[in-house]
Amino acid sequence: MEEVKQFYSVEEKKLARYAKALSHPVRVYICGILSKQACCYSGDLAEEVPIARSTLSQHLKELKNSGLVQGEINPPKIKYCLNKENWAEAQQLFKEFFK
Repeated sequence: MEEVKQFYSVEEKKLARYAKALSHPVRVYICGILSKQACCYSGDLAEEVPIARSTLSQHLKELKNSGLVQGEINPPKIKYCLNKENWAEAQQLFKEFFK
């Protein structure tokens, strides 16, 4: 079989993943909250974001899947923080893209 050439660069794939994660205003809002503090518990986020907890959970899952947010389970709570390395990478990728 002939090898298929990769069309998209690694950076383009990462940028698309971060863009998808930030494609909803609630997720942008959550990242804004997390960028202003070290970490936040899911219960505290639920008080700040006026949506159902199940919906909040889905948005946090999307952010975690993208790598922008990380969660640490401390039963019965989950602590969420920005993944600072990926956050910086996303900033750089967007900056380069919009140059």
